[in-house]
Amino acid sequence: MNDKINHQAIDAIDRKILALLQTDARMSITDIAERVNLSATPCARRIKQLEQAGIITGYHTTTDPQKLGYQLAVFIAVSMDRHTAERFEQFEEKIKSFEEVVSCSIVTGRTEDYLIKVMVRDMAHYEEFLLHRLNRIEGVSQVHTSFELREVFHRSVV
Repeated sequence: MNDKINHQAIDAIDRKILALLQTDARMSITDIAERVNLSATPCARRIKQLEQAGIITGYHTTTDPQKLGYQLAVFIAVSMDRHTAERFEQFEEKIKSFEEVVSCSIVTGRTEDYLIKVMVRDMAHYEEFLLHRLNRIEGVSQVHTSFELREVFHRSVV
């Protein structure tokens, strides 16, 4: 493997390494190497190459939103009044500043332009977010809200 890894150059061992790190990013190189049947040095080299190629973009702590007081997950479809680069850039910069927003995507196949996922403590928190922040972003013309009943599963791509 070289520093210019692409998705086609990823082999089964790299995928196993990625799966192990996604399960436990604190796993030692020795433990990972043992589980993928490599010695520590080649395993460490592979991890370094995956990092340099931008396939591994960071190591993160996963938290339980409910234990942190965020009881409601909300999907909000947002329509913009104009479809200009400036309007979209302005919206995206503003939406990034709201700590409740855990994801934001531009979507197709709907009348709405964005789909965002928001975590809030309760309905009062959602109301405050919607009326005093989201709806006040210049260019937001419509919102449609769906509440998540239960997340069935969540995973990263390996």
